[in-house]
Amino acid sequence: MSWTRGNLAVAAVCVLLLTGSAGCGTGDARERGDAATAASPAPVGKVLDDTDDEGRHYREVEKKGAPGVGVEVQPEADGSWDVRLKVENFRFTPTGAKARAVHGRGAARLYVDDQPVADLRTPSYRIPAGYLPHGTHQVTARLYADDGTVWAVEGKPVQSTAYITASEPSP
Repeated sequence: MSWTRGNLAVAAVCVLLLTGSAGCGTGDARERGDAATAASPAPVGKVLDDTDDEGRHYREVEKKGAPGVGVEVQPEADGSWDVRLKVENFRFTPTGAKARAVHGRGAARLYVDDQPVADLRTPSYRIPAGYLPHGTHQVTARLYADDGTVWAVEGKPVQSTAYITASEPSP
């Protein structure tokens, strides 16, 4: 009886080892596959001679499946402004991502009245109270690849602008 239990225990350990290593191997391969798909070494789009005001080249991609962005700005009770980006076919990459273009990935640059305010790696930002003087302002979000090129469709940067009006504080 003890011999049977011993063989059964050895068989069970072997099955666990084989199953465990097969499971790890499968997960490893899956992770490598995702990374290879997400960061394809193939060139993405075509880098154009056109540049934005900061000298960053446009990276032209086809309209179908191209990244898109919308911007919404809401005033807050404390005088700040809540900015929300609505992206399509685009994912924000974390800080420190490799400097290469991967289709539909990167960061957004936020501009107020054509002046850069922040590089965003998330879809939200708060413009601090008192930052905007009285009057109407343009808040623009533009999408960039991680290599610093501007995502573009039909020769135009992928961006969106919202117009907001800051009024004088109430007494």
